[in-house]
Amino acid sequence: MYRLTNELYFPPVDATSPEGILAFGGDLSPERLLLAYKNGIFPWFNIDEPIIWWSPDPRMVLFLDEFKVSKSMRNILNRNVFKVTFNQNFSAVIRNCQKIVRPGQDGTWISEQMINAYEKLHELGYAKSIEVWQDEVLVGGLYGVDLGHVFCGESMFSNVSNASKVAFISLVNQLKSQDYQLLDCQVYNEHLESLGCREIAREDFVGVLTGK
Repeated sequence: MYRLTNELYFPPVDATSPEGILAFGGDLSPERLLLAYKNGIFPWFNIDEPIIWWSPDPRMVLFLDEFKVSKSMRNILNRNVFKVTFNQNFSAVIRNCQKIVRPGQDGTWISEQMINAYEKLHELGYAKSIEVWQDEVLVGGLYGVDLGHVFCGESMFSNVSNASKVAFISLVNQLKSQDYQLLDCQVYNEHLESLGCREIAREDFVGVLTGK
């Protein structure tokens, strides 16, 4: 495993461990984060750990034309139960993602260090949020890093049923309208698969990122 220094550098992603860990250390500066995402790398670590950089193989992604919306969700969208906004309250979204209790997860990986880093990316126009409101109350949302042709999803939350699904659907619709190539979902889970996401080789994912 490679130990990063102050130099703005990452080793080739094919140097990852079988678990997908590429390196540790370094910092969460906007420059390093953008270099990471543009090369298929992202930070993920617990509060009591050094910064750990991942590039899993395979990679869970959504090709936008493969997205599946259930009939029940179509009905919810048609009823206008929720209001959706874009980039109206990034800080509230990421802090709700930090606080949400997730089954099988002890604590959160979204530390104050991570929040500060992604808020800086948001100020620079790279980290973006989608907010879902019900009766003027923020009830769901998601955030991620926008590379212009690929959106890298980071985390989502829902305080009422279906709110995070509405955020996800709204994101996909926007990406489709702007001719994005795919949505990065990082690692497999059954819920993502039910939405049409699938695993592809890391090499293919990096090829989309870099245009090679």
